Amino acid sequence: MDTHPATLLRNSIGKQIEISPSPFMLWLKPVVIAVEEGSLTFEYTVRNEMTNPFGTLHGGVTAAIIDDIIGATLISYGEPVSYISINLVVDYFSAAKEGDTIIAQTQILKKGNRLVNAHCEIWNHDRTRMHAKGYTNLLKTEN
Repeated sequence: MDTHPATLLRNSIGKQIEISPSPFMLWLKPVVIAVEEGSLTFEYTVRNEMTNPFGTLHGGVTAAIIDDIIGATLISYGEPVSYISINLVVDYFSAAKEGDTIIAQTQILKKGNRLVNAHCEIWNHDRTRMHAKGYTNLLKTEN
C-alpha cells in the first residue's frame, strides 16, 4: 500500500479525511475535493461548535482552516521536513453560518529552499461569494 501523503489524499477524493497527523484536521472533518501538486481543495460543513455567539463561522476557525489546509498542501509533497508559519494574514469578506458548506482552496505561490509563500481562499458552496482569503509565509525546519 502506497502511504505517500499525496497518494493518501488522492485516494480520499470525495471522502472525509479519516487519517491525518493533525488531530485538528480530524476535528474540522474536511472532504477532499481536489489534489494537485501545490494545491488542495477541501469542503467543510460549518458545525455549531465552529460558530461564534452570532451563529456565524468563528474568525479563529476560519484562520485555522486556512493554516491547516496550507499545512496539508505542504505535507502532500512528501518531503521529510516540516514547516512552521512565520505569519498568517486573513481578510474576511462575508459570513458563513451553521449548516453552510464552504470550499477552501490553496495554492503554493513560491516554494524556495527555506521559505514558502502560499494563499488560501474560502468560498461558499457554489463559489459565488468569497468568505475569506489568507496569505502565509512558512519556514522549513528540520524534523
